[in-house]
Amino acid sequence: MYTPTAERATNTRYLDRQDQFESKVRSYPRKLPFAIASAKGAWITDVEGNEYIDCLSGAGTLALGHNHAVVKDSIQQVLDSNLPMHTLDITTPLKDAFSERIYNLLSTKDDEYCLQFCGPTGADAVEAALKLAKQVTGRTGVISFSGGYHGMTHGALAVTGNLSPKQGIEGLMGSVQFLPYPNGYRCAFGLPKTQSIQAHSTYFERFLTDIESGVTKPAAVILEMVQGEGGVNAAPIEWLQQVRRVTKALGILMIVDEVQTGFCRTGRWFAYQHAGIDPDMVVMSKAIGGGLPMAVLGIKKQYDVWQAGNHSGTFRGNQLAMATGLATIDYLDANDMAQYVDEVGTWFKGQLQALQTRYPQIGDVRGRGLMLGLEIVNPKASADVDGSYPADSDLAARIQQACFKAGLVIEKGGRAGTVLRLLPPLNIIREELDEVLTRLTLALDNALAA
Repeated sequence: MYTPTAERATNTRYLDRQDQFESKVRSYPRKLPFAIASAKGAWITDVEGNEYIDCLSGAGTLALGHNHAVVKDSIQQVLDSNLPMHTLDITTPLKDAFSERIYNLLSTKDDEYCLQFCGPTGADAVEAALKLAKQVTGRTGVISFSGGYHGMTHGALAVTGNLSPKQGIEGLMGSVQFLPYPNGYRCAFGLPKTQSIQAHSTYFERFLTDIESGVTKPAAVILEMVQGEGGVNAAPIEWLQQVRRVTKALGILMIVDEVQTGFCRTGRWFAYQHAGIDPDMVVMSKAIGGGLPMAVLGIKKQYDVWQAGNHSGTFRGNQLAMATGLATIDYLDANDMAQYVDEVGTWFKGQLQALQTRYPQIGDVRGRGLMLGLEIVNPKASADVDGSYPADSDLAARIQQACFKAGLVIEKGGRAGTVLRLLPPLNIIREELDEVLTRLTLALDNALAA
Protein backbone atom coordinates (compact mmCIF):
# COMPACT_ATOMS: atom_id res chain seq x y z
CA MET A 1 0.00 0.00 0.00
CA TYR A 2 1.25 3.48 -0.84
CA THR A 3 2.16 5.71 2.10
CA PRO A 4 3.67 9.20 1.78
CA THR A 5 7.39 9.35 2.45
CA ALA A 6 8.44 10.91 5.74
CA GLU A 7 11.69 12.40 4.46
CA ARG A 8 11.81 15.74 2.67
CA ALA A 9 10.53 15.25 -0.89
CA THR A 10 12.31 16.86 -3.81
CA ASN A 11 11.79 16.54 -7.52
CA THR A 12 15.38 15.40 -7.93
CA ARG A 13 14.93 12.58 -5.43
CA TYR A 14 11.94 11.14 -7.26
CA LEU A 15 13.49 11.61 -10.69
CA ASP A 16 16.63 9.80 -9.54
CA ARG A 17 14.53 6.92 -8.20
CA GLN A 18 12.54 6.84 -11.43
CA ASP A 19 15.81 6.53 -13.31
CA GLN A 20 16.69 3.58 -11.07
CA PHE A 21 13.39 1.76 -11.51
CA GLU A 22 12.20 2.54 -15.04
CA SER A 23 13.28 1.85 -18.61
CA LYS A 24 15.02 4.41 -20.79
CA VAL A 25 11.87 4.45 -22.92
CA ARG A 26 10.21 7.03 -20.65
CA SER A 27 9.83 10.38 -22.36
CA TYR A 28 7.83 13.06 -20.53
CA PRO A 29 10.12 13.28 -17.46
CA ARG A 30 12.98 14.24 -19.77
CA LYS A 31 11.11 17.41 -20.75
CA LEU A 32 9.01 17.94 -17.63
CA PRO A 33 11.38 17.10 -14.75
CA PHE A 34 9.10 17.09 -11.72
CA ALA A 35 7.19 14.74 -9.45
CA ILE A 36 3.50 15.56 -9.07
CA ALA A 37 2.09 15.69 -5.55
CA SER A 38 -1.45 16.87 -6.30
CA ALA A 39 -3.59 18.33 -9.05
CA LYS A 40 -6.94 20.08 -9.33
CA GLY A 41 -8.60 21.42 -12.45
CA ALA A 42 -5.98 23.06 -14.66
CA TRP A 43 -3.41 23.24 -11.86
CA ILE A 44 -0.60 20.88 -10.81
CA THR A 45 1.48 21.08 -7.63
CA ASP A 46 4.81 19.26 -7.48
CA VAL A 47 6.41 17.68 -4.40
CA GLU A 48 8.31 20.90 -3.69
CA GLY A 49 5.12 22.99 -3.65
CA ASN A 50 5.60 24.64 -7.06
CA GLU A 51 2.39 25.28 -9.04
CA TYR A 52 1.93 24.87 -12.78
CA ILE A 53 -0.88 25.44 -15.27
CA ASP A 54 -1.45 22.19 -17.14
CA CYS A 55 -1.82 22.62 -20.89
CA LEU A 56 -1.07 18.96 -21.53
CA SER A 57 -4.08 17.38 -19.77
CA GLY A 58 -2.75 13.84 -19.99
CA ALA A 59 -2.23 14.30 -23.75
CA GLY A 60 -5.90 15.28 -24.01
CA THR A 61 -7.22 12.51 -21.76
CA LEU A 62 -8.41 14.79 -18.95
CA ALA A 63 -11.27 16.66 -20.62
CA LEU A 64 -12.32 18.25 -17.33
CA GLY A 65 -8.84 18.63 -15.89
CA HIS A 66 -7.63 16.92 -12.74
CA ASN A 67 -9.91 15.45 -10.09
CA HIS A 68 -13.17 17.01 -11.22
CA ALA A 69 -15.99 16.41 -8.74
CA VAL A 70 -18.25 14.55 -11.20
CA VAL A 71 -15.42 12.15 -12.04
CA LYS A 72 -14.54 11.48 -8.41
CA ASP A 73 -18.20 11.04 -7.47
CA SER A 74 -18.75 8.54 -10.28
CA ILE A 75 -15.85 6.43 -9.04
CA GLN A 76 -17.23 6.45 -5.51
CA GLN A 77 -20.67 5.41 -6.77
CA VAL A 78 -19.20 2.39 -8.52
CA LEU A 79 -17.23 1.42 -5.42
CA ASP A 80 -20.37 1.71 -3.29
CA SER A 81 -22.44 -0.31 -5.78
CA ASN A 82 -20.33 -3.49 -5.55
CA LEU A 83 -20.10 -3.72 -9.34
CA PRO A 84 -17.08 -5.75 -10.41
CA MET A 85 -14.13 -3.63 -11.51
CA HIS A 86 -14.16 -5.20 -14.96
CA THR A 87 -16.37 -7.72 -16.70
CA LEU A 88 -14.62 -8.71 -19.97
CA ASP A 89 -17.42 -7.97 -22.46
CA ILE A 90 -20.28 -9.05 -20.19
CA THR A 91 -22.78 -6.24 -19.85
CA THR A 92 -23.91 -4.39 -16.74
CA PRO A 93 -26.46 -1.62 -16.19
CA LEU A 94 -23.58 0.84 -16.16
CA LYS A 95 -22.17 -0.46 -19.44
CA ASP A 96 -25.66 -0.32 -20.94
CA ALA A 97 -26.03 3.37 -20.03
CA PHE A 98 -22.52 4.20 -21.29
CA SER A 99 -23.09 2.33 -24.55
CA GLU A 100 -26.38 4.10 -25.20
CA ARG A 101 -24.68 7.47 -24.70
CA ILE A 102 -21.87 6.77 -27.18
CA TYR A 103 -24.25 5.10 -29.64
CA ASN A 104 -26.47 8.19 -29.69
CA LEU A 105 -23.51 10.54 -30.16
CA LEU A 106 -22.37 8.61 -33.24
CA SER A 107 -25.57 7.48 -34.92
CA THR A 108 -27.65 9.72 -37.16
CA LYS A 109 -30.82 9.22 -39.19
CA ASP A 110 -28.64 8.15 -42.12
CA ASP A 111 -25.94 6.10 -40.38
CA GLU A 112 -26.22 3.66 -37.51
CA TYR A 113 -23.09 2.56 -35.70
CA CYS A 114 -22.35 -0.30 -33.36
CA LEU A 115 -19.66 -0.21 -30.69
CA GLN A 116 -16.66 -2.46 -30.24
CA PHE A 117 -15.03 -2.28 -26.82
CA CYS A 118 -11.31 -2.77 -27.26
CA GLY A 119 -8.27 -3.00 -25.03
CA PRO A 120 -7.71 0.18 -23.04
CA THR A 121 -5.58 2.08 -25.57
CA GLY A 122 -6.36 3.87 -28.79
CA ALA A 123 -3.73 1.74 -30.53
CA ASP A 124 -5.77 -1.41 -29.91
CA ALA A 125 -8.86 0.20 -31.43
CA VAL A 126 -6.75 1.20 -34.45
CA GLU A 127 -5.59 -2.42 -34.76
CA ALA A 128 -9.20 -3.58 -34.68
CA ALA A 129 -10.21 -1.06 -37.35
CA LEU A 130 -7.39 -2.11 -39.68
CA LYS A 131 -8.19 -5.81 -39.27
CA LEU A 132 -11.90 -5.28 -39.79
CA ALA A 133 -11.37 -3.17 -42.93
CA LYS A 134 -9.36 -6.01 -44.43
CA GLN A 135 -12.08 -8.52 -43.59
CA VAL A 136 -14.84 -6.33 -45.02
CA THR A 137 -13.10 -5.57 -48.32
CA GLY A 138 -10.93 -8.63 -48.83
CA ARG A 139 -8.07 -6.25 -49.55
CA THR A 140 -4.86 -5.66 -47.59
CA GLY A 141 -3.57 -2.18 -48.40
CA VAL A 142 -3.99 0.91 -46.22
CA ILE A 143 -3.49 4.57 -47.08
CA SER A 144 -2.17 6.77 -44.28
CA PHE A 145 -0.69 10.27 -44.20
CA SER A 146 2.62 11.90 -43.46
CA GLY A 147 2.62 13.32 -39.94
CA GLY A 148 -0.09 10.93 -38.77
CA TYR A 149 0.07 9.28 -35.36
CA HIS A 150 -2.02 6.19 -34.58
CA GLY A 151 -0.15 4.32 -31.86
CA MET A 152 2.88 2.18 -31.07
CA THR A 153 1.66 -1.39 -31.66
CA HIS A 154 2.79 -3.04 -34.91
CA GLY A 155 -0.17 -2.24 -37.13
CA ALA A 156 -0.74 1.21 -35.62
CA LEU A 157 2.96 2.01 -35.90
CA ALA A 158 2.96 0.90 -39.51
CA VAL A 159 0.39 3.61 -40.34
CA THR A 160 2.15 6.25 -38.18
CA GLY A 161 4.27 8.83 -39.98
CA ASN A 162 7.01 9.37 -37.40
CA LEU A 163 10.09 7.41 -38.46
CA SER A 164 11.96 7.44 -35.13
CA PRO A 165 10.01 4.65 -33.36
CA LYS A 166 10.20 2.52 -36.51
CA GLN A 167 13.98 2.39 -36.52
CA GLY A 168 15.24 -1.15 -36.11
CA ILE A 169 11.73 -2.62 -36.07
CA GLU A 170 11.38 -5.15 -38.86
CA GLY A 171 8.19 -6.85 -39.97
CA LEU A 172 5.72 -3.98 -39.57
CA MET A 173 2.42 -4.37 -41.39
CA GLY A 174 3.05 -4.24 -45.13
CA SER A 175 1.04 -2.63 -47.93
CA VAL A 176 0.91 0.80 -46.28
CA GLN A 177 1.16 3.80 -48.60
CA PHE A 178 1.68 7.32 -47.22
CA LEU A 179 0.28 10.41 -48.92
CA PRO A 180 0.95 14.05 -48.03
CA TYR A 181 -1.33 15.62 -45.41
CA PRO A 182 -2.29 19.27 -45.97
CA ASN A 183 -0.39 21.86 -43.95
CA GLY A 184 -1.51 25.42 -44.48
CA TYR A 185 1.85 26.84 -43.40
CA ARG A 186 4.33 24.35 -44.82
CA CYS A 187 2.94 22.72 -47.97
CA ALA A 188 4.36 19.39 -49.13
CA PHE A 189 4.17 20.69 -52.70
CA GLY A 190 5.71 24.07 -51.85
CA LEU A 191 2.50 25.89 -52.76
CA PRO A 192 0.74 28.81 -51.03
CA LYS A 193 -2.30 27.87 -48.93
CA THR A 194 -4.98 28.68 -51.53
CA GLN A 195 -3.37 26.40 -54.11
CA SER A 196 -2.22 23.79 -51.59
CA ILE A 197 -5.69 22.52 -50.68
CA GLN A 198 -6.66 21.98 -54.31
CA ALA A 199 -3.35 20.26 -55.04
CA HIS A 200 -3.80 17.81 -52.15
CA SER A 201 -7.41 17.09 -53.11
CA THR A 202 -6.56 16.49 -56.76
CA TYR A 203 -3.52 14.37 -55.95
CA PHE A 204 -5.49 12.16 -53.55
CA GLU A 205 -8.13 11.35 -56.14
CA ARG A 206 -5.74 10.87 -59.05
CA PHE A 207 -3.40 8.69 -57.01
CA LEU A 208 -6.22 6.27 -56.21
CA THR A 209 -7.70 6.25 -59.71
CA ASP A 210 -4.45 6.18 -61.72
CA ILE A 211 -3.97 2.72 -63.21
CA GLU A 212 -0.23 3.40 -63.25
CA SER A 213 0.06 4.53 -59.62
CA GLY A 214 1.70 1.24 -58.69
CA VAL A 215 -0.60 0.74 -55.71
CA THR A 216 -3.57 -1.59 -55.77
CA LYS A 217 -6.87 -0.38 -54.33
CA PRO A 218 -6.56 -0.34 -50.52
CA ALA A 219 -8.94 -1.65 -47.91
CA ALA A 220 -8.99 1.62 -45.98
CA VAL A 221 -7.80 5.16 -45.55
CA ILE A 222 -6.93 6.15 -41.96
CA LEU A 223 -6.46 9.74 -40.86
CA GLU A 224 -6.80 12.27 -38.05
CA MET A 225 -9.02 15.31 -38.44
CA VAL A 226 -6.37 17.35 -36.61
CA GLN A 227 -2.94 15.80 -36.40
CA GLY A 228 -1.75 16.12 -32.81
CA GLU A 229 1.69 14.56 -32.58
CA GLY A 230 2.20 15.61 -36.20
CA GLY A 231 2.13 19.30 -35.26
CA VAL A 232 -1.52 20.31 -34.68
CA ASN A 233 -2.35 20.32 -38.37
CA ALA A 234 -6.08 20.76 -38.89
CA ALA A 235 -7.24 19.20 -42.14
CA PRO A 236 -9.00 21.65 -44.49
CA ILE A 237 -12.75 21.02 -44.66
CA GLU A 238 -12.75 20.87 -48.48
CA TRP A 239 -10.00 18.25 -48.49
CA LEU A 240 -11.79 16.07 -45.92
CA GLN A 241 -14.95 16.22 -47.98
CA GLN A 242 -12.99 15.21 -51.08
CA VAL A 243 -11.40 12.28 -49.25
CA ARG A 244 -14.85 11.11 -48.19
CA ARG A 245 -16.27 11.47 -51.72
CA VAL A 246 -13.40 9.50 -53.26
CA THR A 247 -13.38 6.73 -50.67
CA LYS A 248 -17.13 6.25 -51.06
CA ALA A 249 -16.92 6.18 -54.83
CA LEU A 250 -14.13 3.59 -54.79
CA GLY A 251 -15.48 1.41 -51.98
CA ILE A 252 -12.58 2.19 -49.64
CA LEU A 253 -13.40 2.35 -45.93
CA MET A 254 -12.65 5.64 -44.16
CA ILE A 255 -11.25 5.22 -40.65
CA VAL A 256 -11.21 8.43 -38.63
CA ASP A 257 -8.88 8.53 -35.62
CA GLU A 258 -10.62 10.72 -33.02
CA VAL A 259 -8.48 9.53 -30.11
CA GLN A 260 -7.30 13.05 -29.27
CA THR A 261 -9.88 15.17 -31.07
CA GLY A 262 -13.04 13.46 -29.80
CA PHE A 263 -15.48 14.68 -27.15
CA CYS A 264 -15.56 18.43 -27.70
CA ARG A 265 -11.79 19.04 -27.95
CA THR A 266 -12.16 20.91 -31.27
CA GLY A 267 -15.52 22.55 -30.55
CA ARG A 268 -17.65 19.66 -31.82
CA TRP A 269 -18.39 16.30 -30.23
CA PHE A 270 -16.21 14.81 -32.95
CA ALA A 271 -13.86 16.72 -35.20
CA TYR A 272 -15.19 15.05 -38.36
CA GLN A 273 -18.48 16.89 -37.74
CA HIS A 274 -16.80 20.14 -38.82
CA ALA A 275 -16.74 18.69 -42.34
CA GLY A 276 -20.18 17.08 -42.22
CA ILE A 277 -18.79 13.69 -43.27
CA ASP A 278 -19.74 10.14 -42.25
CA PRO A 279 -16.75 7.93 -41.40
CA ASP A 280 -17.09 4.18 -41.76
CA MET A 281 -15.23 3.68 -38.49
CA VAL A 282 -14.43 6.06 -35.63
CA VAL A 283 -11.55 5.32 -33.24
CA MET A 284 -12.15 6.72 -29.74
CA SER A 285 -9.98 6.72 -26.61
CA LYS A 286 -8.39 9.26 -24.21
CA ALA A 287 -11.30 11.52 -23.10
CA ILE A 288 -13.92 8.80 -23.67
CA GLY A 289 -12.86 7.25 -20.34
CA GLY A 290 -13.04 10.46 -18.35
CA GLY A 291 -9.39 10.09 -17.36
CA LEU A 292 -9.30 6.30 -17.00
CA PRO A 293 -8.18 3.79 -19.68
CA MET A 294 -10.84 3.12 -22.32
CA ALA A 295 -10.95 2.59 -26.08
CA VAL A 296 -13.99 2.07 -28.28
CA LEU A 297 -14.34 1.59 -32.01
CA GLY A 298 -17.51 2.88 -33.69
CA ILE A 299 -18.41 0.81 -36.76
CA LYS A 300 -21.13 1.41 -39.33
CA LYS A 301 -23.37 -1.57 -38.78
CA GLN A 302 -23.16 -2.82 -42.35
CA TYR A 303 -19.43 -3.37 -41.84
CA ASP A 304 -19.70 -5.31 -38.59
CA VAL A 305 -18.64 -8.67 -40.06
CA TRP A 306 -16.70 -9.87 -37.02
CA GLN A 307 -17.16 -13.41 -35.77
CA ALA A 308 -17.30 -13.88 -31.99
CA GLY A 309 -13.87 -13.43 -30.42
CA ASN A 310 -12.10 -12.25 -33.60
CA HIS A 311 -10.69 -9.30 -31.66
CA SER A 312 -10.77 -9.43 -27.89
CA GLY A 313 -8.99 -8.16 -24.80
CA THR A 314 -9.22 -8.70 -21.06
CA PHE A 315 -9.63 -5.08 -20.03
CA ARG A 316 -12.40 -4.08 -22.45
CA GLY A 317 -14.87 -4.24 -19.54
CA ASN A 318 -13.37 -1.53 -17.31
CA GLN A 319 -16.40 -0.46 -15.26
CA LEU A 320 -14.68 2.45 -13.53
CA ALA A 321 -13.71 3.94 -16.90
CA MET A 322 -17.29 3.57 -18.12
CA ALA A 323 -18.50 5.41 -15.02
CA THR A 324 -15.98 8.24 -15.33
CA GLY A 325 -16.53 8.40 -19.09
CA LEU A 326 -20.30 8.61 -18.72
CA ALA A 327 -20.02 11.27 -16.01
CA THR A 328 -17.65 13.32 -18.17
CA ILE A 329 -19.86 13.07 -21.26
CA ASP A 330 -22.95 13.99 -19.25
CA TYR A 331 -21.12 17.05 -17.90
CA LEU A 332 -19.92 18.07 -21.37
CA ASP A 333 -23.48 17.79 -22.67
CA ALA A 334 -25.23 19.51 -19.76
CA ASN A 335 -22.83 22.44 -19.89
CA ASP A 336 -22.81 22.77 -23.70
CA MET A 337 -19.04 22.38 -23.66
CA ALA A 338 -18.75 21.98 -27.42
CA GLN A 339 -20.08 25.51 -27.87
CA TYR A 340 -17.95 26.83 -25.03
CA VAL A 341 -14.80 25.26 -26.45
CA ASP A 342 -15.58 26.67 -29.88
CA GLU A 343 -16.02 30.17 -28.47
CA VAL A 344 -13.18 30.24 -25.94
CA GLY A 345 -10.89 28.44 -28.39
CA THR A 346 -11.55 31.08 -31.04
CA TRP A 347 -10.78 33.82 -28.52
CA PHE A 348 -7.63 32.08 -27.26
CA LYS A 349 -6.38 31.46 -30.79
CA GLY A 350 -6.86 35.15 -31.51
CA GLN A 351 -4.77 36.02 -28.45
CA LEU A 352 -2.02 33.69 -29.64
CA GLN A 353 -2.15 35.29 -33.08
CA ALA A 354 -1.77 38.69 -31.43
CA LEU A 355 1.29 37.29 -29.64
CA GLN A 356 2.58 36.17 -33.03
CA THR A 357 2.72 39.77 -34.22
CA ARG A 358 5.16 40.53 -31.38
CA TYR A 359 7.28 37.43 -31.85
CA PRO A 360 8.12 36.60 -35.47
CA GLN A 361 9.64 33.36 -34.18
CA ILE A 362 6.04 32.10 -34.03
CA GLY A 363 5.68 31.21 -37.69
CA ASP A 364 2.16 29.84 -37.48
CA VAL A 365 -0.74 29.56 -35.03
CA ARG A 366 -3.10 26.74 -35.88
CA GLY A 367 -5.61 24.19 -34.65
CA ARG A 368 -9.27 24.04 -33.68
CA GLY A 369 -11.06 24.60 -30.39
CA LEU A 370 -8.69 23.96 -27.50
CA MET A 371 -6.26 21.92 -29.56
CA LEU A 372 -3.80 24.60 -30.67
CA GLY A 373 -0.20 24.78 -31.79
CA LEU A 374 2.55 27.33 -32.39
CA GLU A 375 5.20 26.48 -34.97
CA ILE A 376 8.56 27.96 -33.98
CA VAL A 377 10.72 29.17 -36.86
CA ASN A 378 13.86 31.14 -37.68
CA PRO A 379 12.51 34.37 -39.23
CA LYS A 380 16.01 35.60 -40.04
CA ALA A 381 16.54 32.84 -42.60
CA SER A 382 15.20 32.90 -46.15
CA ALA A 383 11.56 31.95 -46.58
CA ASP A 384 10.60 28.94 -48.67
CA VAL A 385 8.57 29.26 -51.88
CA ASP A 386 5.35 28.73 -49.89
CA GLY A 387 6.23 31.61 -47.56
CA SER A 388 7.24 29.48 -44.57
CA TYR A 389 10.45 29.99 -42.63
CA PRO A 390 12.77 27.14 -41.58
CA ALA A 391 11.63 25.43 -38.40
CA ASP A 392 13.78 26.02 -35.31
CA SER A 393 13.75 22.92 -33.10
CA ASP A 394 16.42 24.23 -30.72
CA LEU A 395 14.42 27.37 -29.96
CA ALA A 396 11.22 25.34 -29.54
CA ALA A 397 12.98 23.16 -26.95
CA ARG A 398 14.26 26.25 -25.11
CA ILE A 399 10.78 27.77 -25.06
CA GLN A 400 9.27 24.56 -23.68
CA GLN A 401 11.85 24.51 -20.89
CA ALA A 402 11.30 28.22 -20.23
CA CYS A 403 7.55 27.54 -20.01
CA PHE A 404 8.21 24.82 -17.45
CA LYS A 405 10.34 27.17 -15.35
CA ALA A 406 7.55 29.77 -15.61
CA GLY A 407 5.01 27.23 -14.33
CA LEU A 408 3.39 26.27 -17.62
CA VAL A 409 3.24 22.64 -18.78
CA ILE A 410 3.14 22.21 -22.57
CA GLU A 411 4.26 19.55 -25.03
CA LYS A 412 6.03 19.75 -28.38
CA GLY A 413 5.14 17.98 -31.62
CA GLY A 414 5.57 18.18 -35.36
CA ARG A 415 8.69 17.62 -37.42
CA ALA A 416 11.72 17.67 -35.11
CA GLY A 417 9.52 18.90 -32.25
CA THR A 418 9.10 22.44 -33.54
CA VAL A 419 5.41 22.94 -32.67
CA LEU A 420 4.42 23.98 -29.14
CA ARG A 421 1.16 22.21 -28.35
CA LEU A 422 -1.60 23.56 -26.09
CA LEU A 423 -4.20 21.09 -24.77
CA PRO A 424 -5.74 22.70 -21.69
CA PRO A 425 -8.79 21.24 -19.93
CA LEU A 426 -11.96 21.96 -21.87
CA ASN A 427 -13.53 23.75 -18.88
CA ILE A 428 -10.58 26.09 -18.34
CA ILE A 429 -11.76 29.65 -17.74
CA ARG A 430 -10.57 32.81 -19.48
CA GLU A 431 -8.76 34.09 -16.42
CA GLU A 432 -6.66 30.92 -16.44
CA LEU A 433 -6.02 31.28 -20.16
CA ASP A 434 -4.90 34.86 -19.50
CA GLU A 435 -2.40 33.40 -17.04
CA VAL A 436 -1.27 30.92 -19.71
CA LEU A 437 -0.60 33.86 -22.03
CA THR A 438 1.32 35.73 -19.32
CA ARG A 439 3.54 32.73 -18.59
CA LEU A 440 4.02 31.93 -22.26
CA THR A 441 5.08 35.52 -22.94
CA LEU A 442 7.58 35.36 -20.07
CA ALA A 443 8.92 32.09 -21.46
CA LEU A 444 9.32 33.54 -24.94
CA ASP A 445 11.23 36.52 -23.56
CA ASN A 446 13.51 34.32 -21.48
CA ALA A 447 14.15 31.78 -24.25
CA LEU A 448 14.94 34.47 -26.79
CA ALA A 449 17.28 36.22 -24.36
CA ALA A 450 19.22 33.04 -23.64
